[in-house]
Amino acid sequence: MKHLKTTLAILASVSVSLVIADDFKTINGKEYKDATVSRVEPNGIVLKTKSGISKVYFAELPKEVQERFLPTPAKTGAAQRVRELIDLKSWVAGMANPTSFVLLFVGGASLIAAVTFAIVRSRLQ
Repeated sequence: MKHLKTTLAILASVSVSLVIADDFKTINGKEYKDATVSRVEPNGIVLKTKSGISKVYFAELPKEVQERFLPTPAKTGAAQRVRELIDLKSWVAGMANPTSFVLLFVGGASLIAAVTFAIVRSRLQ
């Protein structure tokens, strides 16, 4: 129960920080009033305003806004290494399990058979 309260408090604080509206102005002078950042992508941010959803590229934003949202290479590299390590562990664990290996093999063979069947069928019609 204690962990549930802590989790809910963390989720509430994160949600509040994401909902705060802000004004954004591009280096070309275009303004986005009361915009909320929907998500941060590698090449820009997606903003929600009253008029709709817009993607603003980092190249269009002032340096201070770029620094606020642009992921740093150190964080990105570390996160990428963690994802690769998890993927590798999952793959090794899956291949160590004989049932997973058989299912993967059967699934791959079924996919190849289905594609081959579709090609042959389309040529015979």
